[in-house]
Amino acid sequence: MSEPGERGATRIADRVVAKIASRAAREALGAGSGLLPYAVVAVRAGVARVRVAVELGYPSDIGAQCGTVRRHVAARVGELTGMEVPDVAVTVERLHSPHLDRGTVR
Repeated sequence: MSEPGERGATRIADRVVAKIASRAAREALGAGSGLLPYAVVAVRAGVARVRVAVELGYPSDIGAQCGTVRRHVAARVGELTGMEVPDVAVTVERLHSPHLDRGTVR
């Protein structure tokens, strides 16, 4: 048997890391938060750069929700992949409001 330093490394595909990030964003926002979040990830040398797009309820504290998503995604991706996640960019794709007929604020 070879020593740990001599063995090959496990590589986790970017799309798998993106799925983990999407699920983590969904966990952070809770049930009924509108459209499912999606993520785009670039992994290089064990460092994951994550961009997550979400739909948020309105009115709400958008900054606080984005901060919660950012922290939770960074923590979960790091825990589950062992990668460093120095930053998570959160994009609000849509605001959803039950007070409007269409349900969407643009």
